[in-house]
Amino acid sequence: MSPHVAPVLMLVASNVFMTFAWYGHLKYKTSALWMAVIVSWGIAFFEYWLAVPANRIGSAVYSAAELKTMQEVITLAVFAGFSVLYLKEPLGWNHLIGFCLIAGGAAFIFQGR
Repeated sequence: MSPHVAPVLMLVASNVFMTFAWYGHLKYKTSALWMAVIVSWGIAFFEYWLAVPANRIGSAVYSAAELKTMQEVITLAVFAGFSVLYLKEPLGWNHLIGFCLIAGGAAFIFQGR
């Protein structure tokens, strides 16, 4: 797989794991906090198995700033879907505008590529 594409796909997958690790427990607020931490830590372990290689592979064609920017934009996209589909929390116009401003800023990172 291309070093241009592989890191993007791996970062998407890693973000799905990390989003569940950080926010999945919010549906189970009656569970003990220590249990949420342990389960989240276990989920995050698999996130690292995707994120670290994604950045290593991606560094062949992207700068560290570009990789970090991709990570942040992917994080927002994954979180938006997770928030609506899993947590059943609506996103409002203010979220959309904020995400668009962040995406616009990210576009500047890739200028001159």
